[in-house]
Amino acid sequence: MIRVLIADDHPIVRNGLRQILTESPDIVVAAEAANGQEALRLIGTQAFDVILLDVTMPVLGGLEVLTQVKAQYPKLPVLMLSGLAENELAVRVLRAGGAGFLNKELAPEELIGAIRHVAGGRKYISPAVAELLAESLEKGSEPPHASLSSREYQVMCFIAAGKTVTEIADLAGISVKTVSTYRTRILEKMKLRNNAELMVYAVRNGLVDT
Repeated sequence: MIRVLIADDHPIVRNGLRQILTESPDIVVAAEAANGQEALRLIGTQAFDVILLDVTMPVLGGLEVLTQVKAQYPKLPVLMLSGLAENELAVRVLRAGGAGFLNKELAPEELIGAIRHVAGGRKYISPAVAELLAESLEKGSEPPHASLSSREYQVMCFIAAGKTVTEIADLAGISVKTVSTYRTRILEKMKLRNNAELMVYAVRNGLVDT
């Protein structure tokens, strides 16, 4: 049996994923987590074969969790989930050690196939992501947001989604002052002047769901 941990902050999404996976005789949902911190705790207390991890979660974002998981359990495959279509985020996930990147609108059979694929020790790369990887190699240069750390990327996505500083602090589990510090770093690294420019950049690069 392939033991799966589902980590997503939306109960409806977790329920939908669980229903899909329970139809497969060789896959079992061994546990569920509502945020990144809870996911890390569960990973440290029991054995899983595959982690299904949402990119955008409160307390600890998916990319941060991925980084910590790969540092502690390098052989544990992590499939990242996002409501966004394949974009540069998928490339970032793979470079960070993710086993694959999946859109939440994928067909049930594709999800099951991806889980079986990575449980066997292989990467799951869709044709769209493969094309993005090829394009990134051809360009030979990284987009501005590629220089952001996982936490900075999480904060950037929250800002781009129109969240207030207080809302971001609550979602990320950090202080308002720390959010402001991250915002300053993000704008400096990306050579942007304000939140409005950041929002425009995020939309143009497919980093937020419009």
